Amino acid sequence: MAVLKAERMDHILLKEISRILQFELKNPKLGFVTVTDVQCTKDLSLAKVYVSFLGQQTRNDAGLRVLNQSKGFIRSNLAKKIKIRKMPDLVFVQDLSLEQGNRIEKILHDLHQD
Repeated sequence: MAVLKAERMDHILLKEISRILQFELKNPKLGFVTVTDVQCTKDLSLAKVYVSFLGQQTRNDAGLRVLNQSKGFIRSNLAKKIKIRKMPDLVFVQDLSLEQGNRIEKILHDLHQD
């Protein structure tokens, strides 16, 4: 039961955080950010938010700093939209899986050409 509730909360948080970042959080340092995944703990006390950025690594670091500084704003907006007893603490983590996938694809492509 707790696993299903956590999975449902993952999906809801992903949708709402994406909406907040797109429409409500106005910070030019943030750049183009995509929420790729959200994973809540079973007790819903913590939510890891995986994000990817479009651009250079220095912009990625700045974007991650902006997100971590804006946690309170994002949590308060989430609390207005989602009616639960306690909103999970948010931890923003850079998702490197897309970059790793592209690197593997390039290696395979290079091997295929040889």
